[in-house]
Amino acid sequence: MNKDTLLATIGTAPEDHSGVVNIPVYRGSTILFPNYAEFDKAENGTQPRVTYGRYGTRSSVELQDSIAALDGADHAIVTASGLSAIVIALLTFLKHGDHVLMVDNTYGCTRRFCDAELKRAGVETTYYDPTIGAGIAALIKPNTKVVYVESPGSLTFEVQDIPAIAKAAHEKGCVVIGDNTWGTPLYMDAFGLGMDVSIHSATKYIGGHSDLVMGVITCKKEHYVPLWRTFRNTGACASADNCYLAQRGLRTMGVRLKQHFENAMTVAKWLKARKDVEAVLYPALPGAPGHELWKRDFSGACGLFSIVLKEPATQEALAHMMDHMDYFGMGYSWGGYESLMVTISPQKSRSATKWPYNGQAFRLHIGLENPDDLIRDLERGLERLRQTA
Repeated sequence: MNKDTLLATIGTAPEDHSGVVNIPVYRGSTILFPNYAEFDKAENGTQPRVTYGRYGTRSSVELQDSIAALDGADHAIVTASGLSAIVIALLTFLKHGDHVLMVDNTYGCTRRFCDAELKRAGVETTYYDPTIGAGIAALIKPNTKVVYVESPGSLTFEVQDIPAIAKAAHEKGCVVIGDNTWGTPLYMDAFGLGMDVSIHSATKYIGGHSDLVMGVITCKKEHYVPLWRTFRNTGACASADNCYLAQRGLRTMGVRLKQHFENAMTVAKWLKARKDVEAVLYPALPGAPGHELWKRDFSGACGLFSIVLKEPATQEALAHMMDHMDYFGMGYSWGGYESLMVTISPQKSRSATKWPYNGQAFRLHIGLENPDDLIRDLERGLERLRQTA
């Protein structure tokens, strides 16, 4: 089935809900069993999937099945946030005395969890160059249990050679966990490339409207039971209302992403032609770093990328530029309908690799506004920056 059709049809059961096309919100904590035999099954671990509100309701079960089908996975688990999905996945496969290889361009909160909580738990983290490819084999130790990938990184957008990394990791018995929020289930086949566990921040394009916080873990059947156990024991459940919003967001994710991609490419090409821009870090853009790997491994791109100017900027100039943007808001997260712009300083959050640029860097999320309006907004903003420099 084409994924556009899948998005429009998964997770619907109107015959069970008086003809309602979307699964209604199932709010609940207590779930009543019809008889002792069913209760006894739950006590012995062979229960139906709805037994207690914290473990999920019909709202979360249907969403999990939808995302698993979309991602080509056997199972999915929805969690309270993207970070909670990352934490659950890492805790499932790591214990005291273990070692994890973490990509150097990883999401900042993932790095903080490794440096603080995993370290406190006696797990060693080594950061590696995202462009290392098969060379990662040299970094794998006898106690390495997880190799973590994020392609592209959500600040600096290096595209990783995941098949080469996964091959080296699997030869040494490591589990490959990947953050696939940028690629989404539509544009990257995580399991086809070699990942064992794929993570999505559903806060981003799955929700799509900047009004929910949620994470998703997808996996093949051999990893589901330990992941479910960690999820159950951490209590990081997603609310039924957020599950409903995410399921609704799936319906339009395909058309939204196509427009994000088209708008982002238009803006990226315009930025590439500017004399004051040193680099446009958008893998889908011909000539951008990682473009060839992107062509091999992705079927599309979202609206998130970074740019680097040729010159640094003062705080005064940045304030004069960003305080007067008409369509670009200043805010964390991305993947909603709106355009966003933040300054970034990648050199402050890298330990295994050196950031190669000296100019001012920005991360842009290109939303669903008309790209001509976004270009005019950027043009005026960059002119303000130049005048204040």
